[in-house]
Amino acid sequence: MTARVLVVDDVLANLKLLEARLTAEYFQVLTARSGEDALALLRSSPVDVVLLDVMMPGMDGFEVCRRLKGASATAQLPIIMVTALDQATDKVRGLEAGADDFLTKPVEDIALITRVKNLARLKALSDEMLLRPATSADLLRGSTGVTANVAGRILLVEDRARVAQKMLSCLAPRNTIDVEVDLQSALLRLSDAPYDLLIVSLDLANADGLRLCGQVRSLERTRHLPMIVLVEAGEEARLLRALDMGVNDYLTRPIDRSELAARVRTQIKRKRHCDYLRDRLEESVELAATDALTGLNNRRYMEAHLEVLEAAARRGGQPLSLIVVDVDNFKTINDTYGHAAGDSVLRELAARLRRHTRGIDTACRLGGEEFVILLPTTSPGDACQIGEHVRQAVAGEPFAINRDQKIAVTASIGIASLEGGHDSAQALVARADKALYDAKRAGRNRVVADAA
Repeated sequence: MTARVLVVDDVLANLKLLEARLTAEYFQVLTARSGEDALALLRSSPVDVVLLDVMMPGMDGFEVCRRLKGASATAQLPIIMVTALDQATDKVRGLEAGADDFLTKPVEDIALITRVKNLARLKALSDEMLLRPATSADLLRGSTGVTANVAGRILLVEDRARVAQKMLSCLAPRNTIDVEVDLQSALLRLSDAPYDLLIVSLDLANADGLRLCGQVRSLERTRHLPMIVLVEAGEEARLLRALDMGVNDYLTRPIDRSELAARVRTQIKRKRHCDYLRDRLEESVELAATDALTGLNNRRYMEAHLEVLEAAARRGGQPLSLIVVDVDNFKTINDTYGHAAGDSVLRELAARLRRHTRGIDTACRLGGEEFVILLPTTSPGDACQIGEHVRQAVAGEPFAINRDQKIAVTASIGIASLEGGHDSAQALVARADKALYDAKRAGRNRVVADAA
């Protein structure tokens, strides 16, 4: 994928080198020669990833990172620290400043492109969620669903006992780690329990770690699980295959303990953030299709779903019917007992519709006191029987409007069924509405089917 990348470095040669490498991979590249210039540029030109040099005169990279992560507009902007320093304390300091990743000079091409692409994907996901008003306020305030103490459950696939033990000693104080040497057993573990990260050696003695990575990416349950692979120096071909397969990160042997801890922490943090975004996305979709008062699907969902059912009925030559339910004298209920009582009636009516319709049917609230039930593969005769069953369910038992009072409620019902020719979903609703009007005019508390 492509993205807009800001490269910040006070050394022109370094700036031009990184710009050339990224441009060759079709990234759009902006440059800045100081921390102050970078902050000024970001106020006017949004980017997807920042490559930030640490050692700069005046404002260093750590301070720039802190300022970007502390501002609501750039709090979710991915930052990769680029440094000639290779000390564990410098990497820890960068992470504490809020950096999402780090690269050590001289920067390897594979490492550079891998880090930028992965963070650009994360930024794209965040941007998608920011388009949704219900979520954007939380994210702009910095609520990412990630706590400061990032720890997780890790599955390590490594058949070298000494290597596995060293990694355990590095990661175990913070994380829960399970170790497997067999690929099939590892896949079963991933299917049975939730993990936050998979670490796979590509140098297993009797198995191909890439095969496990491919299986993990192909399964629905593990499709979004972060993966880190362990490779020997010089295995660029296998590493590129792993990255093409969707592996998130890699470590080259011999493994540096501080880098291992940092990269594990980064992947788990990203997973928590992505899980949070997916949960919010699901909530947004559900809210967009759900009536807040009754919990039934709303008019928007009904119209879209009816179009799908109508098309499927025509393709398969199956019947399709629709019921419109309207509470009788609802205005009188509101005027006599109050709007809270009216809301109680609507909530209870929705509950009865759920109880007294089939699993294949869909009950929706159109608005006000009017409801619709979509009846796929249902003939006009069967629809009339269901309509009468619903009418009796409403009239047969009083509705509680408060703790001490119940009132009698009835409903009028109109029914229409899909016909041949040019009959459409909209026409089906219109005919059911006409049948409902006829039921009201005939005295209410009755079922009338459209006679077209």
